[in-house]
Amino acid sequence: MEVAESTVPLPTREKRSCPEEETPYTPKRVRVEGEEIGGREEKCPENKEGEEEEPGEIEELRNGVEEDGESFADMMKHGLMERDVGILKFISDHKGFSGILKERYSDFVVHEINKEGVTVYLDNLSVPVDTEDPPLDVSAVLTDQQKQQLEELQHFKNKEGSVAIKVVDDTKEQRTLLHHAVKSLFPGLETKTEEREGLKHIVAYHAAGQMALAAPRKHSWPKSRGSFCHCVLYKENKDTMDAINVLSKFLRVKPNLISYMGTKDKRAITVQEIAVLKISAQRLSHLNKCLMNFKLGNFSYKKHPLKLGELQGNHFTVVIRNISGSDQQVEQAMTSLRDTGFINYYGMQRFGTTAVPTYQVGRAILQNSWKEVMDLILKPRPGAEKGYLVRCREEWARSQDPEAALRKLPVKRCVEGQLLRGLARHGKNNIVTAFGLIPRNNRLMYIHSYQSFVWNCMVSRRIEAFGLIAVPGDLVLRGGTAVLLSKAEAESHSIHDIVMPLPGFDVIYPSHHIGEGYREMLKADGLDIDNMRHRIRDYSLSGAYRHVVLRPHNVSWQVISYDDPRIPMVHTDIEKLQGKPPPVFPTEGQYRALRMEFSLPPSTYATMAIREVLKMDTSIKTQTQLNTTWLN
Repeated sequence: MEVAESTVPLPTREKRSCPEEETPYTPKRVRVEGEEIGGREEKCPENKEGEEEEPGEIEELRNGVEEDGESFADMMKHGLMERDVGILKFISDHKGFSGILKERYSDFVVHEINKEGVTVYLDNLSVPVDTEDPPLDVSAVLTDQQKQQLEELQHFKNKEGSVAIKVVDDTKEQRTLLHHAVKSLFPGLETKTEEREGLKHIVAYHAAGQMALAAPRKHSWPKSRGSFCHCVLYKENKDTMDAINVLSKFLRVKPNLISYMGTKDKRAITVQEIAVLKISAQRLSHLNKCLMNFKLGNFSYKKHPLKLGELQGNHFTVVIRNISGSDQQVEQAMTSLRDTGFINYYGMQRFGTTAVPTYQVGRAILQNSWKEVMDLILKPRPGAEKGYLVRCREEWARSQDPEAALRKLPVKRCVEGQLLRGLARHGKNNIVTAFGLIPRNNRLMYIHSYQSFVWNCMVSRRIEAFGLIAVPGDLVLRGGTAVLLSKAEAESHSIHDIVMPLPGFDVIYPSHHIGEGYREMLKADGLDIDNMRHRIRDYSLSGAYRHVVLRPHNVSWQVISYDDPRIPMVHTDIEKLQGKPPPVFPTEGQYRALRMEFSLPPSTYATMAIREVLKMDTSIKTQTQLNTTWLN
C-alpha cells in the first residue's frame, strides 16, 4: 500500500469545534506499548499534571487570553502543528474528509478495559448488604458545626486537642452511632465516652499523630471483609485526578488512598474502576446524592488496591459530527482503520499547547542545561495561556524575583508555581534542587516528551524509506526482547510486527540507516546516544519499544443522519440505568455524523486513529484556524 504524505488539503466547513485531546494513561515502565521511564518505576501522579499535559485546560484559557484584545484564535497561531512534532505520514489511501470532533463532551465516551480484559460499565448502583455497616447514614448524625470542628481537629488545627460532642438522646445506640460516625468520617481520630457535668459526651482525639491521616486505624474496619472497596467511577467532563481530588475532599481522606489503573480524559464521558482504602460502599454510595457529573456503583470489597498500568486498554465510542465524506469514503476509511490500522504516533497533547513544546524542556534537562530549563518553563511565550500565568511570566521576565512572580499565581500547584517556590527557597543558583520540588511525574513528563518527539520523527522517516513492509534491519520483539530481522526473516513479518525504540541505554536500534538517524538526531541536540545515563538517576533514560503501526480491536461504525446539532448520539451508562431508550435518528437529515467504536491498548492515542480516518491535522492550532466560531 502506498504511503500518503500528510499534505491532503484540509477541507473548510461552516462550523467546526476545536477538540480537546484525550489524556493518555502514563503507566509504569514496560518495554512494549508503554511509556519510557528513567531509572525506576513510575509512581502515581500527584496532580493533573502528573499526566502528560501542560498545566491548564483549553476551555479555561478562553476566558483569560482576550484581555489585551487578542482572540483565542490569534493566540493559537503560535501553537504547535503535527509537523512540528514529527507527525508527518498517513498509511491509508482514501481521500480525507472533515468533521467536528468533541463538539459535545458526550461525543467522546471511554470505557476502561480492566486487567481481566473485561470492559468496565456502570450498571449497578446498589450497595452490598453488610451487617457491619450502621443502619443510618453516618454523615447525617453530625451537625455541620461538629463536622467543621472535627475536621480542624483531624488536621491539627484545633488548639484544644479534642472535640466533645454532647449526647442529646442518651442511649447506647445513639452513642454507638456517634462513635462510628466520627471514626468513619475522620480517619486518624479516636473516640471515648466521658461524663461531663452529669451529661454524656463523645470525645474525639488523635490516636496516632499526623501519620494516622494516611493510615486509618486497623481496628476500625471489619476484619471479615477486604480492606479496599472497589467500584466503578462514571464521570462527565472531569479529568481523573480532579475527580479523585473531589472524592477525597468529600470523603475527608488523602487522595493517595484512592487507587486507579489509568487516567482518563476531561472532555468526555469516562467509566473506570477505582479502589478506596477502608471506606465503605455505603459511604461511597452516599456521594451519588451530593456530586454533580459523578456516579459510583458496582461495589465490591477486595484485599488489594488497583495499580497504575494494570488495565489492558480502553474502548472508545467517538462521534464525529457534520462529516463531509460520502458513504463510500467513510466505508473505505473505516475499513482501512480496521484492517491496516494507523501509525502509532504520540499525539499532540504529549507536547503541550503553547509555543514552548515540552520536548524542548526535556532536551535541556538531558543536556544538563539547567538555566535553559528554568528559562523555558518561566519565560513569557506567545500562545494561549491563563491570564495569571501570563502575568506571572511577565513579572519573572521583569524582576527575576521568584517571590514576586509567585504572588501573581493564585494557583501554586502548577509546574511554574512549584519551580518558583523552589527557587525562592533554594536560590536561583540552585536550579536543580528547585526543579526537584516539582512532582516526579511532572518532571519526567518533559524527558518523556523528548523521547516521544524523537520516536515520532524516526518513525516518519522509517515509513518514508520503507513503507508498510518489514525490511532487513527492522526490530521485532521475541519474548519481550528486541531482535534484528534478517533478509529471510523480514519476508515472514509484517509492519504490524515492527517496533521502534525510544532512545535510552537499554535498547538497540535498527541496523539500517534509520538506526543511524537516531544517532544523528541526538548528536544534533548535543546528546550522546551511547551514554543516556544522567548524573541524576531520575533522568537516566532506559528506553522502551513501541509498535510502529497498530490495528484497533472491536472496530465498528455507523453513519447517522440528524437535524438537531444538540441531539445526543451515544446511549450512556446512566441513561441505561435510568431506563431511558437509546437515541433514535431520522433516515434523512440536514447533517451526517460518523459514530465509530474501537478498542486500543494503554498508552496509545485515539486522536491518532481518528486522524487516519479524517486525514486532518489534529492540532488545536489547525482546528482553530479552520474555524474560530467555536469560541462563541
